[in-house]
Amino acid sequence: MSILNETYTLAGGVEIPKLGLGTWFIEDDKAADAVRSAIETDYRNIDTAQAYGNERGVGEGVRTSGVAREDLFVSTKLAAEIKEYDAATAAIDESLAKLDIGYIDLMLIHAPQPWDDFRGGDHAEGNRQAWRALEDAHKAGKIRAIGVSNFLQSDLENILTHGTVAPHVNQVLLHAGNTPEELLSFCEERNILVQAYSPIAHGQLLHSPQIKEIAESYAVSVPQLCIRYTLQLGTQPLPKTANPEHMRSNADVDFEISEADMATLRTLDERDYGEHAAFPVYSGK
Repeated sequence: MSILNETYTLAGGVEIPKLGLGTWFIEDDKAADAVRSAIETDYRNIDTAQAYGNERGVGEGVRTSGVAREDLFVSTKLAAEIKEYDAATAAIDESLAKLDIGYIDLMLIHAPQPWDDFRGGDHAEGNRQAWRALEDAHKAGKIRAIGVSNFLQSDLENILTHGTVAPHVNQVLLHAGNTPEELLSFCEERNILVQAYSPIAHGQLLHSPQIKEIAESYAVSVPQLCIRYTLQLGTQPLPKTANPEHMRSNADVDFEISEADMATLRTLDERDYGEHAAFPVYSGK
């Protein structure tokens, strides 16, 4: 059975495919083609965000894919800057209109702080307001599952304490060489699925001699090893690509990493993101 046919079940009972397509850096006018290619390759889980500026294109790809809407899982994210109930409510409706696919399967708060204050000031009240807007859209049937992204334990505790629905998902930077063990345990204990964005560290792991060596021992590529690693952690990877060939090989992960190699990969420290460190999520904050 292909990984593309396997699912996790979220706390609210919604099923989410185990492998997804990330669309960060895919321009709006190229997004529909990328999404259609992914769906042709049997991907059923597509991830976008208001901040990516490609919701319209992603929605077009979904609508024109030839696959029934209910067989696809589409996620988007509320812009990190929106920390107020009315603005969040309006932005949710804007995403629904741009995507134009009837409903959203999963919507996340993109970050606990606005990007220009990432890991900075106290935005706890703003997150409670944004979360309330997501809860209301969830109750109204506009969104099937709700969650967060880039949230640390204290950010999650704020929502768990004050919200009426616990986050179904926390999407974080997770890859071999950056495994946040305590956060993973915290989420697992509370039945919050961890999604792994940048499972190949935005391409940086292609240059890691240690990871290359382990990949070679399984006769797989570095991306395949890295995607398999996140799956064996019980997380849900979202490798980003617009290349149909890469989509196919990223899904060809039907092998098992040994416990010894998993232990090695878990303890690696590979957090040099080179030029990408300019982005808040790679800045080490």
